[in-house]
Amino acid sequence: QVQLVESGGGLVQAGGSLRLSCAASGGTFSMYAMAWFRLAPGKERAFVAAISMSGISTDYGDSVKGRFTISRENAKKMLYLQMNSLKPEDMAVYYCAIRRGSMRRGADDYDYWGQGTQVTVSS
Repeated sequence: QVQLVESGGGLVQAGGSLRLSCAASGGTFSMYAMAWFRLAPGKERAFVAAISMSGISTDYGDSVKGRFTISRENAKKMLYLQMNSLKPEDMAVYYCAIRRGSMRRGADDYDYWGQGTQVTVSS
């Protein structure tokens, strides 16, 4: 059983930055691909970014490409999302997710989820 706990959300002005973290426990962390998704009010859950087991390969949603960076530290069982140049449309609850094997963009492909952390961007 894998457990994920996100942190780092908060209130930031448009143009600002935040760094989200996701701490994992249980399982063999290095055997899992990981991803960030977000859920905004009135919208469907959206793919943000994913990273391979080794951390070498990454994938980003079009709306965050060039502004967000996903990374991981397998020794610490940590996943990160550095968010720069934040926009009001980035405001959402951000979730980290994990799956055994290669990274995917579909939320249904992920097996375990964190409880989410709120990111609020003021204009």
